[in-house]
Amino acid sequence: MASVAVARTDLEAERELCERAKAGDRAALGQILRRYGPILYRSVLLPRLGREALAQDALAETYARVVERFHQFQWQDAGVYPWLRVVGLRIAYDILRSRKRETLYEPDDLQREIDAAEADPSTNGEAELCEKRDLAEARARVEAALRSIHPRYAEAIRLRVLEERSREEVASALGVTVSTFDVVLHRALAALKKAIDVPRVAEGKLASREAPR
Repeated sequence: MASVAVARTDLEAERELCERAKAGDRAALGQILRRYGPILYRSVLLPRLGREALAQDALAETYARVVERFHQFQWQDAGVYPWLRVVGLRIAYDILRSRKRETLYEPDDLQREIDAAEADPSTNGEAELCEKRDLAEARARVEAALRSIHPRYAEAIRLRVLEERSREEVASALGVTVSTFDVVLHRALAALKKAIDVPRVAEGKLASREAPR
């Protein structure tokens, strides 16, 4: 019961913060972004975009979109994070649509997530639980594909993306220069995307065979 009371108190404080932000209090909005920006980056943007530079650009664009449209936010019992998450997913969706290579997710994947999140924001739960679910789903998706690609490529992705080690550290572990590692990672991500695409292609062929004529 005590934990429920604390959670409710936190939500009430967050609701007051959101009301101030909607009223034009930039400091309140900045506080919201500082609280949830890191979560959006590591659990929404980076797993779906697969590259730090893209995820950083997406986070900056997410911040700009939130500042521009926060007046549209309507409070839900789950708090502000589900709304922020949808904004981040939409930014990632736009980026994926503009890129044809080296992406782990397809735009259609994100559109389905966006549709589900908007249909019932309360299903997302609080930020911590939502983050854990996003990270678990992304990791499971990647790990399944990693098992089907060259072990060297898989190791490069595990060390750099999943374990978030530095480029220099991973290059040393693989016994190559940093510039060579960049090439290896580039090829590894391309191989991973191809591996992830295989089930989609199979599903598409199956659907076309089963479609009524």
